[in-house]
Amino acid sequence: MEKLDLTKRYKSYYSAATKPELIDVAAAQYLSICGKGDPSDEGFASNIAALYTVAYVIKFMCKAEDKDFTVAKLEGLWWYNEEQYKNVSASATPVQVPRSEWYYRLLIRLPEYVNAAHIAMGITTAIEKKKVVAAAHVELYLINAHRAVQMMHIGPFDKEAETLQQMIEFMQQNHLPKNGLHHEIYLSDFRKTAPDKLKTILREPTI
Repeated sequence: MEKLDLTKRYKSYYSAATKPELIDVAAAQYLSICGKGDPSDEGFASNIAALYTVAYVIKFMCKAEDKDFTVAKLEGLWWYNEEQYKNVSASATPVQVPRSEWYYRLLIRLPEYVNAAHIAMGITTAIEKKKVVAAAHVELYLINAHRAVQMMHIGPFDKEAETLQQMIEFMQQNHLPKNGLHHEIYLSDFRKTAPDKLKTILREPTI
């Protein structure tokens, strides 16, 4: 049985240049969980744990069906109350909007053959057998095909504003309006990787 590795199957999705570029992103399905607050808070860690618990339950269900896959990289959509922080420039938001005020939707991409029944059973198993109560908030989430400006950010998360500024300037120069939530793909395991070595794809959906 060949194991499906989404990072190899969809290489362009999990790669980016170190300068802004306009790309086309295909539609995909994800496991998802929402929250609000500082990523260093216990709630954020709890949500990540719930998401991965369900993902691995689904993985082993599919493996039993001869459709094994590698659990994909963690991703996140991020947003905040723009009316409350309307005087903060887009590039300054990572620094000037308190982390406690950010909303997020954590994501793990799923193979196309994973269906609603797999997900429902994965959530039930995580709650009842793994005792992961937060798994009750895990759900299926779809992202439609769209265009986006992306760039590879190398370094700590608190330096993302510098990369984001380059992306915003590129969008302004090319008349590309923002059209969706800020998207991040975490290529590095931030629990095990030195901050200056972290690799994160930053995406800003556009028209």
